[in-house]
Amino acid sequence: MRYVDYIGNLTRLAVEIVNGDSPSELRREMFRQHQIAEPDTERLTAFLPGLRAAVEAASQAGPIGPINTLLEQHPPLIRVDDHDGEGSSHLHFAPNGEDAVSWLGRSCAAALAHVACGDPAVTIGRCRAVDCGRFYVDDSRNRTRRFCSNTCASRTTVAAYRARRKETG
Repeated sequence: MRYVDYIGNLTRLAVEIVNGDSPSELRREMFRQHQIAEPDTERLTAFLPGLRAAVEAASQAGPIGPINTLLEQHPPLIRVDDHDGEGSSHLHFAPNGEDAVSWLGRSCAAALAHVACGDPAVTIGRCRAVDCGRFYVDDSRNRTRRFCSNTCASRTTVAAYRARRKETG
């Protein structure tokens, strides 16, 4: 596993949780690989405001306070793991088998700290469609993505087209 992939996947996981999306295949696979059970709803609900603030801060390239708060509440425990097989060692930010919220806190805090510092090149954006506000991980080649989905992009394009048509008569 490449380090940038690990940071990117943890960032996608943080964005998915903050957006309130149903568990994706990525989430199920990461939890399976790291021996993590789905988090208790009550604990996850309590954890969400801090994670949301950190994701928002990373999407804006600052302020760094929310990311540092998440790091203080869930300090990463850096370790080397080879769960992908011998010779495929890579860094983890939390031990396998830890309770879900602790694992998410440690892993997402460390990944968001890397994102905020620009290392590696993982970018978080916030959808610019009216009434959306969802976050997304921008993995486009030139990092110019502006919408969370094709639906939001199309809705915005159609609205702009209709507004122009209305102005011209």
